[in-house]
Amino acid sequence: MFALLPDVLTVAMLAGAVAITLFAGVVKGALGFAMPMIMISGLGSLMPVELALAGLILPTLITNLSQALRQGWRAALGSVQVFWRMLLVMVLLLLVSAQLVPFVSEPILLAILGVPISLFALSQLAGKTIVVPVAHRRRGQWISGAIGGAYGGLSGVWGPPIMAYLIALDTSKHDMVRILGVVFLVGAVAMVAGHAASGVLTAQSLAFSALLVVPAMLGLAIGYRIQDRLDAARFRRWTLVMMVFLGLNLLRRALGF
Repeated sequence: MFALLPDVLTVAMLAGAVAITLFAGVVKGALGFAMPMIMISGLGSLMPVELALAGLILPTLITNLSQALRQGWRAALGSVQVFWRMLLVMVLLLLVSAQLVPFVSEPILLAILGVPISLFALSQLAGKTIVVPVAHRRRGQWISGAIGGAYGGLSGVWGPPIMAYLIALDTSKHDMVRILGVVFLVGAVAMVAGHAASGVLTAQSLAFSALLVVPAMLGLAIGYRIQDRLDAARFRRWTLVMMVFLGLNLLRRALGF
């Protein structure tokens, strides 16, 4: 396995990547999201961004499969049937935007996503509830899926717009985690296909990504234990807090800090 890894990786970089992935797995297990954001931010500070993006692909795929099926395949299928519009447009735009990675500069896109996500989460924490009317929920699926897919292909992160929509629906803890698992799983499969075509995912970068599956699953198991102890109110609060940090981190990346 180690002989197959990219030459640019050092022992220190690998150790850092394992630690970052373990932490990302814990957060994902506890809250149901944030693994790609934590990994792309952390790994991107240690190695080339394209390698960091490739590294998160398999851990994201495998952990999302676990999360989506934690309550059984029937519950997962039910989520697909309800949110198929979101999934469809997300996959289509993710596949298209993934091909633009070698050519598109991300700063403006990251800022456009980071600012509203942070403001949304802060407003929710401040008690300003935003609810999507029943008549607009189908439209909300199309919009959130489109935004998530467009940014997902470029940055490996497609969760914040989806999460904002689900929070606006006042989704319960278990439903939120399952739906996010299904959405992220479908997106992860599309990202594998998209980046296999874009050239980001090669034999060497795939070996690196496979190596990170182990700490990701270990962290996920720890995170599941934390999630089971969180009541609905604390789960929602910590979800919003994490969204604030994710949005600010997108803005940090946009500004080049």
